[in-house]
Amino acid sequence: MNLIEAVKTLADAGTAQNRKVYARHGIREPMYGCSFARLKSVAKKIKHDQKLAEQLWDTGNHDCRCLAIMVADPQAIKKSTLAKWGRGVDNSCLSGMLGDLAANTDHAFHFASAWCESPREFTGAAGWSAVAVLAMSDDDHGELDELLATCLEAVEHGIHAAPNHTKQAMNGALIAVGGRNAKLKKLALAAAKRIGKVEVDHGETNCKTPDAAGYIAKMWARKDGSKRSSAH
Repeated sequence: MNLIEAVKTLADAGTAQNRKVYARHGIREPMYGCSFARLKSVAKKIKHDQKLAEQLWDTGNHDCRCLAIMVADPQAIKKSTLAKWGRGVDNSCLSGMLGDLAANTDHAFHFASAWCESPREFTGAAGWSAVAVLAMSDDDHGELDELLATCLEAVEHGIHAAPNHTKQAMNGALIAVGGRNAKLKKLALAAAKRIGKVEVDHGETNCKTPDAAGYIAKMWARKDGSKRSSAH
């Protein structure tokens, strides 16, 4: 699929209703309003195509940028391209997707660190989304656990002063780190207790900010329940 074909596919699949919903979530024009199910279907047909991904991103269209991240090749994407995309991300949907992509590249640690320190709201959110993905990975290298422990300190000291959507992503990272292992669970729960309630403005949506301590506790209760079930 080339750029013209991909753009036409997205344009034909967009709806006015989706555009209204996305706008309430802070997504700005230009956009077609494709459902994520449709985007995933198109991405499945394309698979990885780094050249097309970069062409899609350069259109500036939201749906095209979503598809760009979906079809980007984690093994082929250049550091300079990720940096460019990090500067251009402008909503929480793209920041979460971009953080996921970055976490699956060889540049994961670099961008998790650099983006988390960014004053840009959605670039920062992408960094903390990358941290969350790393925390949920199967990588059991001690260096990663040390990095995540440091991230917990950064969350504790900076979350209340962070921009709105960066704050939301930081809370998500806190939860993800707390679900990684027993040691980080203890550190995350202690940090969550000291942090207290996290206030995030979700605008005209029904989204809510989960209580980190309560969510971590539920995660571990489910894990423990699964272990007990498998033992019988």
